[in-house]
Amino acid sequence: MPSVDFRLYLVTDRHQTAGRPLVSVVERAVRAGVRAVQLRERDLPTRALRSLAIDLQREVPDARLFINDRVDLALALPAQGVHLRETSLPAGVVRGLLQPSQLLGLSVHSVDGVMAAEQQGADFVVLGPIYDTPSKRAYGPPIGLGILEQASRRVRVPIFAIGGITVARARETRQAGAFGVAVLSSILSAEHIEQVTQEFLSAIEVAP
Repeated sequence: MPSVDFRLYLVTDRHQTAGRPLVSVVERAVRAGVRAVQLRERDLPTRALRSLAIDLQREVPDARLFINDRVDLALALPAQGVHLRETSLPAGVVRGLLQPSQLLGLSVHSVDGVMAAEQQGADFVVLGPIYDTPSKRAYGPPIGLGILEQASRRVRVPIFAIGGITVARARETRQAGAFGVAVLSSILSAEHIEQVTQEFLSAIEVAP
């Protein structure tokens, strides 16, 4: 099984790219050092999502591509991994469907969720929202750094902090025990994508 060899996890949302094509935005971020991308376009029909995934695989072959919630597409492409929600198929079941070379990520919102994900065979978890952010308000109020600290002490599985993550907050979350950070708009909406990506990478590597 491959290791989690990235600390910056770019999550896509083509509505947050300031009008620029998603693939070109992701390509710029990967050129600047992003090594893992979660394709999370939940409103796209299957054919369009598959086409976008193929475009990303062709244009950014140096990055691991994770398909959000669509195990069928992750297996068919194949992608480097799949990313699940807590309400998706059980992680233990999906782990059994994936190839040994594919990684399994899981989004959770509590210490118990992190512990369950580890027990079910997730290779890494995304925990949040740590800070307030419009894109994560549907999942409840921000859980804060305290929950992240508790979770990091109780599991060995890599934890990526998500929700309102800026460069400065990336340092804070790493100091609180996060393995890395998951980012959407801070990179996707940035005017200078390469510069912001490099700032994130520097902040993550310097801390804790």
